[in-house]
Amino acid sequence: MSEKSKTPLFRLVKRVKGDMMSPRKALAIRVASVVIALILGSIPIMLTGANPVKAYGVIVVGSLSNAIYLKQTIKIAIPLLVCSLAIAPCFKMKFWNIGAEGQLMFGAICSAFFAINLGGKIPSFFILLIMAIAAALGGAIWGFIPGFFKAKYNTNETLFTLMMNYIAIGMVKWLQGGPWEGRKGTQLVPTFHKSTFLPEVFGVQCGWIIALILVIIVHIYMNYTKHGYEVAVIGDSLNTARYAGMNVGWIMMRTMLLSGALCGIAGFLILAGENHTINSALSGGVGFTAITVSWLSQLNAFVMIGISALLAIISKGSKTLNQRMGVPSSVAEIVSGILLFCMLGCEFFINYKVVFRKKSEKEVAA
Repeated sequence: MSEKSKTPLFRLVKRVKGDMMSPRKALAIRVASVVIALILGSIPIMLTGANPVKAYGVIVVGSLSNAIYLKQTIKIAIPLLVCSLAIAPCFKMKFWNIGAEGQLMFGAICSAFFAINLGGKIPSFFILLIMAIAAALGGAIWGFIPGFFKAKYNTNETLFTLMMNYIAIGMVKWLQGGPWEGRKGTQLVPTFHKSTFLPEVFGVQCGWIIALILVIIVHIYMNYTKHGYEVAVIGDSLNTARYAGMNVGWIMMRTMLLSGALCGIAGFLILAGENHTINSALSGGVGFTAITVSWLSQLNAFVMIGISALLAIISKGSKTLNQRMGVPSSVAEIVSGILLFCMLGCEFFINYKVVFRKKSEKEVAA
């Protein structure tokens, strides 16, 4: 068999520094991906008998048109943004933390314990501070466990963190149907005392201020600190990091402690700023959606703000779409999935190129 016949017709090659796509062309591809997503998303909307143009208008109006809608949209965006920030350092290190959901839930469990036992007994400021610290510590512990086993025994962090999600959710189900259950048989934890509610700033719970502060902190941490540099080196080359004398195992555990703590804070913000109780549906899939947000932002903390806001607009607007046009909320979830798929796909084509085999046996880039 000839060498030519062994060579594939085409292959994908990652673009190197001198071969990166121009910013203008990359922007054009990103805009085109959104347009394509909106066109494809109109198909399931039309199948319900609705006008897609009107439906998209309702989604925007239903999430941004007045103070009440905007407040609800911001509430959805806050934990999504914080979880996305939490995942970013791990992904930069190429530690695939798929356990944000579980870290958020366990942080919420720890926070809820103090809300239930101290609510109304001490001043609001102190109970909120205790709840936040407990949530951060709980999330950090839940994140440290897979980090420790990866560092010491090289376990598969993807499976480990994923399985721990279900353990944390199972614990919440047990608590809401057992020790923390209110009225027997309801499987519900009573609403917490008002002293555990986050205060509002400009009509919105102050979690948005905490989230924006964390954006700045994570940006500085990842780009301008020694710890952030070590994370980047490990992500580029594990052997290089070891050759440079870095304690790779400890850096992994430290990063997972930080990631888990931030996820725990996200749980606290949902608990104290929105739900005011705890149940197994507390996170609403935020931990999994945050993975996509981190990738789409290319681990840029400031870009995460815009992407989290976009997904929050779709999520809140879908409820209005259901009320006004009778379009099932699941259709909006399909549209959201199509949008994310197209945006992720465009990033792939921006960072990779297709190389074809020529008759002359010389490969040139398409």
